[in-house]
This record gives sequence, structure tokens and C-alpha cells, in this order.
Amino acid sequence: MTGTQALQSVQFVTVKGKRLAVLTAEDWEAMVEWLETVEDVQVAQLAFDQLKAAGGDRIRAGWIEWDEAEKELE
Repeated sequence: MTGTQALQSVQFVTVKGKRLAVLTAEDWEAMVEWLETVEDVQVAQLAFDQLKAAGGDRIRAGWIEWDEAEKELE
């Protein structure tokens, strides 16, 4: 299921005067996954835009060597 499908599957109920959205846990998980993918695409696009602006020079774009990144993750 896509994020859009999950959004379209929402049902609404009114409880104590408040309108609430109700969806299944599976639909909720699909929406979270969809939003994470959107965020990942945005991060990648920004990185490639920075690389392009730096004329393809990874160092000027602020990219670090893989070994350095790996050390930061340890």
C-alpha cells in the first residue's frame, strides 16, 4: 500500500465532540514508510544539488571519504 492509499483509507469518528482519524496499524506503518522515503529522496536531492554546485568536486561539496564516515558511525 502506498502512502496515498493509506491516507485515503482513513475513516473519521467523532468522540466527545472531537473529530478523530482512524486507520489500521498496517496503514499507519505504510504512511510512515512513505514519509521516510520522501525524506530520503529530499536528502539525496540536496546532496546532489550541492555536488553539482561544487562542479562535481566532492570535497568542495562537503562530502567526506567513506573511511571517515565509517569511523563516525562506530
